[in-house]
Order: sequence, then C-alpha cells, then structure tokens
Amino acid sequence: MKALRNYLDKIKPNFEEGGKFHAFRSVFDGFETFLFVPSTTSKSGTHIHDAIDSKRIMSIVVIALVPALLFGMYNVGYQHFKAAGVLATSGFFELFAYGFLAVLPKVIVSYVVGLGIEFVVAQWKNEEIQEGFLVSGILIPMIVPVDCPLWILAVATAFSVIFAKEVFGGTGMNVFNVALITRAFMFFAYPSKMSGDAVWVSGSSILGLGQSVDGLTVATPLGIASTTSTAPPFSWDMVTGLIPGSIGETSVIAILIGAIIILWTGVASWKTMFSVFVGGAFMGIIFNTIGPDTAMAHMPWYEHLALGGFCFGAVFMATDPVTSARTETGKYIFGFLIGVMAITIRVLNPGYPEGMMLAILLMNIFAPLIDYVVVQSNITLREKRAAKSNH
Repeated sequence: MKALRNYLDKIKPNFEEGGKFHAFRSVFDGFETFLFVPSTTSKSGTHIHDAIDSKRIMSIVVIALVPALLFGMYNVGYQHFKAAGVLATSGFFELFAYGFLAVLPKVIVSYVVGLGIEFVVAQWKNEEIQEGFLVSGILIPMIVPVDCPLWILAVATAFSVIFAKEVFGGTGMNVFNVALITRAFMFFAYPSKMSGDAVWVSGSSILGLGQSVDGLTVATPLGIASTTSTAPPFSWDMVTGLIPGSIGETSVIAILIGAIIILWTGVASWKTMFSVFVGGAFMGIIFNTIGPDTAMAHMPWYEHLALGGFCFGAVFMATDPVTSARTETGKYIFGFLIGVMAITIRVLNPGYPEGMMLAILLMNIFAPLIDYVVVQSNITLREKRAAKSNH
C-alpha cells in the first residue's frame, strides 16, 4: 500500500490545476479517496468528527451484501443444473463457477454505466465524485432475474442515475431509491424480461459450463401462488434460498448475515427494519383471517416474509438513510406501512405478486410527510406543556 501511495503522490500534480490532466481531477480524486482516507483537514468552522464517513458507510453496506451476492451466484448455478437434470452429477464449484460467470457481467455493466455517468457529471459540474453508487451498483444486479439482458440493465441503470438521482442534485438529494427505480423502469418498460416463467433460470451454457436448454420455464413460489388456487407449501428451501428468484433476494440466511453486519455497525436503523416485518406479518394475518379466497391471501404470514424480495427490501432498501424517514418515531411508521403495503399489493393485485418494490417507492414519497407530522406533533406537545407550566 505504501508503494501505491507513493505512486499516487507522484502523479497527483498532473491532475491538479495547471497539470496536463487537470480536466480529470474529479476522476483522480474519486479513485484516491476510495483507496485512502483524504489527507485534507478543515481549517475553520464547526465540524463533527467521526471515524466513519459516507464512503466508509457505503463500504460496510457493500460488505453486508456480499453473502447474499455469493449465495445468489451459487443459486443461479444450482437452478440451472437442476432444470437441466444434471444436478446430481455436478459439484459445488461447478455450480458456483457457472453462477459467477452469469452474474459477473451484470455487476460490471451496472458499475461501468452508473459510475461512468457519475464521473461525467462530476467533471461537468467540477465537483468531487460522490460514493453513493458504490451500493446502488451492487444492488441493481442483485434484484433482477438472471436472464435479464445486459443492454436492458444498462439502459435502466442510466435512466435511474440520471432521472432519479442527478437531476435531484446527486448523492443524498434523491427522493427515490436508485436501485428500485432501475427495477421499476425494467419492470414497466420490459415486463416480459422481468416477470413470467422464462426469466428466473439461465438456460445457456457459459464457457463450457452447464447445458443449453431450449424453452426453459420455471416459476417462482410467488408466481405459482398468484396463478393457481393453492399456495406452495412452506419449505426450508425458502429460508436457505434454493428457489427461483432474483439473483440476491432468495436466501433469508444470507440476508440475515447482512442485516447483522449493518445493524451491529450502526449503519442501518433497526426500528425501520423491524417495523417492516411487523407490518408484513400483521397484514398477512389480517388477510389469512378476512382476506379474499385466493392462494396468496391464504398464504401463511411467515411464508410471505420469506418469499420474494420482502427480506431483501426490508434490510437493504427500506433502511436507505436518504430516502427513508429520519425521525425516530417516523422510522416505526415508515417501516410498518411498507410491510402493510407490500402484502396488500401481493394479495389484491394478482398481476404483480411481488409488491415490495412498489411499497418502498410509494413510502419514499411519504417519508418527508411522515417526518413533518412527527416533528409538528412534538412541537405542539411541547407548546401544550409550556402553556400548562406557565399557568
């Protein structure tokens, strides 16, 4: 690392004002501060000193996402070899290698497109490159089906970075979760590539691994429940994650590991996370009791929480500090309503069996209103207390 530090110090003058590469100062600064803690310090004014800055927070979230990403790679291979009928004769490393090769291009496309746009915007505005896309860049490929075409992923990523982030002012100013806007764009613009029975399992051979299977169709458990009269019975595969689904959303165990990491480090709010599950369980029980006579309504509440993107959304999406409620009481309300809305959409809209994406995006709109109501209610309460004490 010392050699790398010395090399960066040597070439740094070329990127400063007057250097031959000064036009790329923002790009150099972004790479330098990603690798090393900035050496600049504040000279005046009041500042809060903390060991963790936004870049380190983003890095912790990325680390927390790694277990779900790695398991997702394995599950991609598992589902492919299972559908091809050769699972019994295939080993762990063969399954993981296939999934790794299938998922890696999506991660690369997400980062290249998203960071590329952020680099261009930073150069154009002569500002520092923000680190917000470090998390969005890994979230985006984890919430799409494995068979989603790369060009669609690139178009959707560009759309979300430009219209859901940069037009609002960049990192920390966006109203909606960038990764979810990407998924929403793909779902409504290219629905056949984001839903149905033909997108959840890769049917192609990759660099000699796996087999090409024509016309491969596999439904997710939620897809089965939305199109049949009987919900699939609960199984531990729904917990471990060995079921068809979006790349990083299937394993409750891997997501739980990530939740522990971001809660233990204080990066995410347990109040928001816990409230999402409470709201989901509450609405699941309500529909079990008085809901319509459908398979989705009669699905046990714990099965609702384990399937689809519910756990992933509760842990990594709802807790986004930029787009969620920020008051302590507001976090309970925000999370609870997400859980309620997610199950409501699942049960009452058979054409959209997921629900979590729309629930979070809807509550992103109401997060400022929730905070406003909480703050105003506290002000009113204190005014009443002050009035009583004066009398």
